[in-house]
Amino acid sequence: MAIDRARLQALSRDVIRWLVLGATSGLAAGLLSFVFLEGLDLVTRTRVERPWLLWLLPLAGLAVGLFHHYFGGRAVGGNRLLFAEILSPREFLPRRMAPLVLVGTWVTHLFGGSAGREGAALQMSGSVSDVAARWLGLGGDERARLLSVSVAAGFASVFGVPLAGFVFALEVHPRRRAGMREYLATARSTMLPALCAALVGHLVVGLLGHDHAVRPHVEDVLTGGLALRLAALGVACGASAWVFKQLTGAIRDLLTQRIAWSPLRPALGGASVVGLALVFGDEYLGLSLPLIDDVLSGSEAGLEVFALKLLFTSVTVGSGFPGGEVTPLFVIGATLGGALAGPLGLPVVLAGAVGLAAAFAGASRAPLACAVMAAELFGWSALLPASIVCAAAFLTGGRRGLYTVPPTPEI
Repeated sequence: MAIDRARLQALSRDVIRWLVLGATSGLAAGLLSFVFLEGLDLVTRTRVERPWLLWLLPLAGLAVGLFHHYFGGRAVGGNRLLFAEILSPREFLPRRMAPLVLVGTWVTHLFGGSAGREGAALQMSGSVSDVAARWLGLGGDERARLLSVSVAAGFASVFGVPLAGFVFALEVHPRRRAGMREYLATARSTMLPALCAALVGHLVVGLLGHDHAVRPHVEDVLTGGLALRLAALGVACGASAWVFKQLTGAIRDLLTQRIAWSPLRPALGGASVVGLALVFGDEYLGLSLPLIDDVLSGSEAGLEVFALKLLFTSVTVGSGFPGGEVTPLFVIGATLGGALAGPLGLPVVLAGAVGLAAAFAGASRAPLACAVMAAELFGWSALLPASIVCAAAFLTGGRRGLYTVPPTPEI
């Protein structure tokens, strides 16, 4: 009995310790996400009010490229470096990662680059949590565990979806592909602090006064025929995610092969985005959230809308601008849903809502997190239809996800 009591006390101390660490990670992520989101709103308004800033995007790309080249060091590894350290913890993340991605993402959006925001949130949260791990003397698996917790906090706080952030951290965990037994042990130890971090991060952003967009609730009753049409939409969203990953990778590889001096790559990418905007318009710059709003208000979209947003984002991200891909994928999926709603006989709002989640599911290979995210954004009646669409997108989105770590990462 004494042994059992000692074990129980040790377990209780460990649970409390990790709940405190999770809450601390969530607090840091919430503070950083609040600053980031408020700044992102400011630079977006500035760009919209001053359209001439777009002409400076090539120079902004050159500046970002120069800073990364001469001062970025390992920090330019971004999400790939973060997830590589979770898989195989070797060296602490650079302290400069958080300010580098914060300012770099603001610069991308100030001058019109088509990028997202999750990259900044995950890297800021991970970098700051790793500073805490360094101070506390955490190493090995404990450090990797705290980095996983920071992923939940960063995702939840930047998108306002705490449950999805929690599931996302477990679903994209790189050890999921390294061995099921090891992954299950890691997941069990990570669940409570990750959930705590996600909830705290989300609450902090809200308490500080940043309001995430309020989305309409989906109320449609699921039927057999509707399920088949939703699955067809999911296949289309998965295919669009696959095209996005292939095109972005091809642009990155082409620029790497043809342009030896890396600072010139985002400069050329910025010039290409300027040219695209002159031909096709400026609604595909930045986050392009108004395109989502149009679909979710019931307006159908043309097929060219999702295709152009995909192209703008692939050029921006593939050429080396910081930011991320998730919000553009939301736009791609929502507008593709809005375009296919009529042919598939789906309500526009429903197709846009589940399409938003499905394109990211196909790209990230995290269908469960994306279905939960749809439920948090559009009401829990959206969970079942979103699950169908996200599962179909997962099956057709390709075998490699945005956060897949190579077997032998070069870090």
